[in-house]
Amino acid sequence: MVEGRLEEGEGERVAIARMTHEEFARRMERPAVILLPLASQEEQGPHAPMGDFMLTEMVAEMSARAGGGLTAPVLPFGHAEFFRTIKGGIQLRASTFTAVLEDILASFLDHGHERLLIFNGHTTNAPLIDQVCRKVRRQRGVLVPSLNIWQSVPDHLWSALYNEDAGRVRGHGGEPMTSAYMHLFPDLVRFGAMRDPGPRGSVFGLPIGGVSASRFEGLPVQIPLDCTEVDPAGMLGGLASLASAEKGRAICDHIVRHTARLMHHLAGFDPRDAVRPAASRPDVRQQGESHD
Repeated sequence: MVEGRLEEGEGERVAIARMTHEEFARRMERPAVILLPLASQEEQGPHAPMGDFMLTEMVAEMSARAGGGLTAPVLPFGHAEFFRTIKGGIQLRASTFTAVLEDILASFLDHGHERLLIFNGHTTNAPLIDQVCRKVRRQRGVLVPSLNIWQSVPDHLWSALYNEDAGRVRGHGGEPMTSAYMHLFPDLVRFGAMRDPGPRGSVFGLPIGGVSASRFEGLPVQIPLDCTEVDPAGMLGGLASLASAEKGRAICDHIVRHTARLMHHLAGFDPRDAVRPAASRPDVRQQGESHD
């Protein structure tokens, strides 16, 4: 690895951006799951660079190599209205983001490349991704799954890395992004500027819990706030002070291995015919969802 990028000499090319169109066409003669990385350009606290898309891009390439697939170029801008008050960020409108994602998907689906996996490195994108994927399924009959990479770290790994602090290290400006930066881009981390979130104020006389969360009589109330109203530096949670390059390596390695296994799994299914009735899987225990 040189200057935060993977060496091309490590094997067959997996980044579509560095292929010629003829090389891509030849590679797609063999079945391949294609990762579609999505990320953002937004503040990550006073200690980390705003371009978190760099992390997503690199982890996507590592995952594609491990999973025997390919990765599209990263979409470096996402949607998060509450970050607009921070200078230097680039936020797409919801309508712009969904239109761009539809066009990205269409660019592959129009050529019959249907084994796609959205590799989402920006949690706030998730509801819009769901909307687009449902629309694509209605219009084209193709199921496109999505993986929220930073939320795919299991509880047992959090506990192993952070012990009794596992429940409070996670959050915007804290973990896991800080450790990932320390592992993949250590020269870009401003260690002297690192701090944990400060105390929060109130809104309508209620405690501020986040950019859309407060409580009245112990029950949740949604109030749309900007990130700087929660914390002047946009530190929305977590503990950056507990980050380390070693933890970042463990987290990134897990995401790569997990994504690779998912890619191999998805490669065995037709995305136009992937749903099976419960009777055909008697060994699978049903898990309900609550949408009340």
